[in-house]
Amino acid sequence: MKTAAEHLGARSDVLVACGQQAALFERLAEDVYAETRHSAPLSTMDIRDRAGWSSAEANPKRLHAKQAALVAAAQLPPPMAPAKTIRSSGICCIVGPTEQAIRMAELVQDELGVTCVVSDAGPIQLPSAAYDVAKGQLTGAYGALGNFRLEFAGLQTLNPAGRGEPGYTSSQATVRSECDVFIDLRGGAPAFPSHEKRNGYFWAAPDKSGELERIALTAREMVGEFEKTVYFRLEESLCAHSRASKTGCTRCLDVCPTEAIFSAGDHIQIDSDICAGCGSCAAVCPTSAVTMNETPFEALVKVMDVMARVYREHTRESPRLVFHTLGAGAEAIAYLARYDAGLADDLVPLGLEHVDRIGHAEIMAALGAGYAEVLILADNELDRRAVAAEVELAQAMLKGTHNSPSRIRVISAIELCTAGDNAGRVSEPVLLVGGRRDITRVTVTAMAGRVDAPIPLPKGAPYGAIEIDSDKCTLCLACVSLCPTGALGDHPDRPEVQFTENACVQCGICQSTCPETAITLKPQLDLSKAALGARTLHGEDPFECIKCGTPFGVASTINRIVEKLENQHWMYTKSDNVQLIKMCDNCRVKAQFHGETAPMAGGVRPRVRTSDDYRDS
Repeated sequence: MKTAAEHLGARSDVLVACGQQAALFERLAEDVYAETRHSAPLSTMDIRDRAGWSSAEANPKRLHAKQAALVAAAQLPPPMAPAKTIRSSGICCIVGPTEQAIRMAELVQDELGVTCVVSDAGPIQLPSAAYDVAKGQLTGAYGALGNFRLEFAGLQTLNPAGRGEPGYTSSQATVRSECDVFIDLRGGAPAFPSHEKRNGYFWAAPDKSGELERIALTAREMVGEFEKTVYFRLEESLCAHSRASKTGCTRCLDVCPTEAIFSAGDHIQIDSDICAGCGSCAAVCPTSAVTMNETPFEALVKVMDVMARVYREHTRESPRLVFHTLGAGAEAIAYLARYDAGLADDLVPLGLEHVDRIGHAEIMAALGAGYAEVLILADNELDRRAVAAEVELAQAMLKGTHNSPSRIRVISAIELCTAGDNAGRVSEPVLLVGGRRDITRVTVTAMAGRVDAPIPLPKGAPYGAIEIDSDKCTLCLACVSLCPTGALGDHPDRPEVQFTENACVQCGICQSTCPETAITLKPQLDLSKAALGARTLHGEDPFECIKCGTPFGVASTINRIVEKLENQHWMYTKSDNVQLIKMCDNCRVKAQFHGETAPMAGGVRPRVRTSDDYRDS
């Protein structure tokens, strides 16, 4: 402790590799500061459970290398996330059967301003000054701590009359109300998905005893000001959700477990009060419009790169990486270290709040950093489903490079103790520079060596090409004007659709916009240099005006219009009107006013008279 105190009194940062005694060292730092008015920044970490305790057959060299890698990663500056203030006045709404609702109201009435909305035909309660009572059915709920918005059908408030039997007022069809704390005792399904992540919302499981007391203990504290981390950063201009009311990418909307994301026109919006910071939106966003403040992609890549490099310097081997949660995942690792064989000696752990944060780009970045395998420790079945699509996408990329898809797996805790098929493998790292798509492409290219054909990917992948049916396409260029990433372009001199595959995120806006249904999405990853430049998908020669020769329109379109109208419509039968279709704008106007049979032609213009005419007369 004396040595630790001496280091804390110095000017440099102090890292203590003992997570179990973190509280002790924090108190020591406070004592040092009280004596010297200075204390070095202190951080603690655990290397015993994650890298020290292992099986008797473990290679000491690998264990030491893993410890060095974890220490090196712990010394990297952590990302800073902004916070917002949430204010709660303690206004509480309790919804549920009469008996449970009244019981809960009595437990929290001293700290919260309570309104009970009972949902059954139980005995009518006498009016109370401590809480209000109403009767109705909850039909909608939105919001979070400090800003819940509830909707009720058939709401009846308790009649405050003092004499006679208590009763309810007449029913109101729809009533909206607001509260700071929402306690749901209905016993059915929760009002929100992933309800345990919704601040200020308490749901009583019908099959558990003591639920009311447990909820009341926490709900009483929901009064005052609270700091909530703003987990995400949204760049609306990069979002490919919609253009001109044509829906495109909905990946983040599909995966958000708390329904914090909603459509806001051409882009999405995220409710920071509801967002729980799982990061699933950032993991699937193809344009990086959504990024995480606490775990930005660049910071994760840096940590993975540093740990792999340090481990490789000590062992001349490639480690394996396992992503795990800081909650149940860390507890499972600690349990295995204490009571079982512990982590495999070449398995380097990286803890996150939620493994939902891991997408295919993070997986490919880990392989690019030189890891032999990338594993994801799922806490439960929900975690497995959350990462399944991204793992499938990463495995498809590996399969296309003739690497074994088993190098990427979702595992259970028991598999942490055993060496994998790729233990001891040496994987050469690549230069991890750029964004998610750049690093993915570089890594897959390096692993492939040479791929003659594009790698087929699962449906919904954010990489791919589009195919245009030339028989249907009229080259209206609606798809070009609405493409949010600039993957589609036109030619300045002729009707033509050009396509840059590397920029395409398969949002589908072009497909939904095309009036002729001529566009088909084709998910794939083309590693050739041709994918980096524009190529022609469909083009035609322009039609030339029959009067002046000016190019305008598309030849096939003009010819199709002439074919459909000539001698088929009364305006284009036994007349030269069909020739107007073949003229440019200027010539068409002139023909309508100056032709011999022009419908808008006037009489012969009289000669202009001059002063000479008057002299002669």
